[in-house]
Amino acid sequence: MGAWVDGDRLIVDLNAAARTAGAVPPGCCESMLALIDAGPEAWGAVRSLIDRGDGPTVATNAVSLCAPLPRPRLFRDFLGFEEHLVNAFRMARTLRLSQARNEAERAAIESSNAFDIPAIWYESPIYYTASHLCIAGPEAEITWPAYSAIMDYELEFAAVIGRPGKDITRERALSHVFGFTIFNDLSARDEQMRVMDGKLGPGKGKEFDGSNVLGPCIVTLDEIGDPYALEMVARINGEEVSRGNSSAMHHRFEDMIAFAARGQTIHAGELFGSGTVGSGCGLEHGRMLKDGDVVELEMERIGILRNRIRRVAMS
Repeated sequence: MGAWVDGDRLIVDLNAAARTAGAVPPGCCESMLALIDAGPEAWGAVRSLIDRGDGPTVATNAVSLCAPLPRPRLFRDFLGFEEHLVNAFRMARTLRLSQARNEAERAAIESSNAFDIPAIWYESPIYYTASHLCIAGPEAEITWPAYSAIMDYELEFAAVIGRPGKDITRERALSHVFGFTIFNDLSARDEQMRVMDGKLGPGKGKEFDGSNVLGPCIVTLDEIGDPYALEMVARINGEEVSRGNSSAMHHRFEDMIAFAARGQTIHAGELFGSGTVGSGCGLEHGRMLKDGDVVELEMERIGILRNRIRRVAMS
């Protein structure tokens, strides 16, 4: 585990530095989860260790970055942005209309409310439980699963829980956050749409090796500033395809944490996904991924998360 310094050109080797610093709790720098579990007092000690500037460092360009939280304890992905839902449902309606076989089918689709945002979304910050074992990091090459013909990116960010709690009030919710990272919620759209007719979630549409991409780092709550004033940009092969801002979140992390903690303890090391920012996926504007595409997700104050997508033959 390391901490970026010198304009992100150098990384402090925190585990090596902690072994020679008596003020840092033993073992807290062996992994990101160990540090999170150690609690606020340890976080302050490690921050002081970094600020002293005398720890061993390595050049950023000399290492490969892993996911900053390679095994979160649990991963919930919410639907925080209204614009994403509006756009996605509009595109879904357009697709169904293009598949209509006659005017009667077209009229039924036009009059249906199946493509309206459900009322429950406005009442509660709904979520599904994502796989915490399908994590990839920056620069990892992601294999497009053979059962899918349509692959999509999703521009999100995620809150990393730092302190456990139960029945947490909205007013106290952000105090349970350790920090934030970028999240690419890769989606096998054809499989997702097929299984969601079963009314039990996206299934294998969002669960395959490397489907949940995190990085390039975690920016702690004290350094992020306002988490709801951050520009979010997606590029494919260097071309900008999506842009939004975290200020557009309808359901914010405070709402998500308070909702999830009702009658249930949330634990340090969990992740809460923001949901896709408006315009933040190919489904919303009709540009799906192709074999070899390089996806870059950039978020203000966090950095750039870059991955190449490789396709294998359909089975």
